[in-house]
Amino acid sequence: MFRRQIILASRSLARKKLLENVGLKVKVIPSGAKESQDLKYGPAALVKANAAKKALEVSRRIKSGIIVAADTLSIADNKVFGKPKDYSQAVKWLRKLSRKAHYVYTGLAVLKKAKGASKLILEYEKTRIWMRKMSADEIKKYLKISGSFDKAGSFDIQGKGAFFIERIDGCFYNVVGLPIAKLYAAFKKLNISIFTLLFVSIIGLFGCATEYNIATKQEDIILYDTASEVKIGRQASMQIEKQYKTVKDPVMLARLNSIGQRIVDVCDRKNLTYRFAILDQKEVNAVSLPGGFIYVNKGLIDFVKNDDELAAVLAHEVAHIVAKHSIKRMQAAMGLNILTILAAASGNADAAAGTDLAGFSMMISYSREDELLADRLAVRYTRKAGFNPAAIASFLERLKKKSLNEPLRPGGFYARTHPYISERVSVIKEETGQQLNFKDYINRTESSW
Repeated sequence: MFRRQIILASRSLARKKLLENVGLKVKVIPSGAKESQDLKYGPAALVKANAAKKALEVSRRIKSGIIVAADTLSIADNKVFGKPKDYSQAVKWLRKLSRKAHYVYTGLAVLKKAKGASKLILEYEKTRIWMRKMSADEIKKYLKISGSFDKAGSFDIQGKGAFFIERIDGCFYNVVGLPIAKLYAAFKKLNISIFTLLFVSIIGLFGCATEYNIATKQEDIILYDTASEVKIGRQASMQIEKQYKTVKDPVMLARLNSIGQRIVDVCDRKNLTYRFAILDQKEVNAVSLPGGFIYVNKGLIDFVKNDDELAAVLAHEVAHIVAKHSIKRMQAAMGLNILTILAAASGNADAAAGTDLAGFSMMISYSREDELLADRLAVRYTRKAGFNPAAIASFLERLKKKSLNEPLRPGGFYARTHPYISERVSVIKEETGQQLNFKDYINRTESSW
């Protein structure tokens, strides 16, 4: 059920269209819950409470499913502007909202129900809007052609109301009525794979296999079988070895392969032949490719203090392969490209743009989540292989110290796809039962192994 569709507890066509534009299959079950407009506890608490009531009301009518509910309100001068009751109220509200900046709040509730158990996640988003002052004639004509009586404040930023929006500060999708980034955050907290949901709409084009991954404890849709994955990895490894010189030192290679094989022997994916190689590069880094190909820079070999630290690095890279992170990112990129092409082919530019923006945001977060999972699995594998799992944290802390003594690298949006080293150290210390200290929470743009 969870991989088939989202249940939208709303009649909002804008919300339904937004979910469909990013590739999700939607079933609408409108909620009968009564919305409150009491600002006693603040606008954020109000919209979250309204969204929760809607989700819970719908949950009582289904046996299982993923329910998405939302409540959007415009707030100005500590007054609520919801859906207008009639034409005269819509005119009055638009006149007030167009005179000064105001805020749009959306409360989001995602409820996962299965086998009599339910879990509810609440989020909210806040966006500031500056509208151009509208004349009485403009308001009259706008309401006549837009019919925006079912929207908070009676204007639609994604439609004809865009003519009167000078600028916004915050999430555009929040103003539409469903903050996509917060929706993705809620899905992650509920261990719902957004990419599994996305692929349901395109798997008919390819054929696929649904498999349970022991390491991640999740059921995934995989479009590539093992043979195809190995072929992809082999092709990538050939390109790497054309571009970079490999180290042929038999002693170094024997050490690398001996430690690597101990990790492979205890990992959760043994249906591959893992291949370990050393690149003649000074940077402290390592990389894993689909199909079991792992490259470690000579700079990293020289940097590690002992076999425990080298085992930590190799366990991290093996974990990426076990969890099929590279394959999943390839599938995600392919799926989003297809959805964008389909949206563009439909002639709906907004749909194509929405797919691109939402997909890009999710891909960034997805990569960072992979790194933390690989660290957790590395703790397990190093311990089972007889190495000291605490070496993972000590290696990262030394890497962090090294990066602090080096000039900062120019960074952009993609630079944040890796978690900060301090974030990774905190996760590893939690996994190994070590005590956290204040320095573990200090973030800085660092080297990224």
